[in-house]
Amino acid sequence: MSDTTHRTVAARDVPPDRRRGAELRVLLGPKTVGATSGFMGVATLLPGERIAEHYHPYSEEFLYVTRGAITVDLDDQPIPLTTGESLFVPVNTRHRLRNTSTQPAEVVFHLGPLAPRPELGHVDTETVEATP
Repeated sequence: MSDTTHRTVAARDVPPDRRRGAELRVLLGPKTVGATSGFMGVATLLPGERIAEHYHPYSEEFLYVTRGAITVDLDDQPIPLTTGESLFVPVNTRHRLRNTSTQPAEVVFHLGPLAPRPELGHVDTETVEATP
């Protein structure tokens, strides 16, 4: 029998991070549940919003669109995704998420494994003006 403590985290209980453009919330991760192998969260992009281009030197990223439609620029190649579609982003692949539609979009993301040091976790290759 496992002695693991189960923890439920609601998106409404996690403050949004808008430093990279759209609204990001890490729901299950080291800070919220003590995860050690990766983290999962949700991104909400209003029409016209984007998450700045970046890459992960250590982790793979998995994206799943739960609402709306987005375009993911994967090493400058635009890949459209709509509700119910997913995309795998390999290690060291530059990517940017854009909502080019007229409706809000929601994307679940998971990254793993966790990087051993912060500088291996996320590298920004462009900046966007953070919104309040």
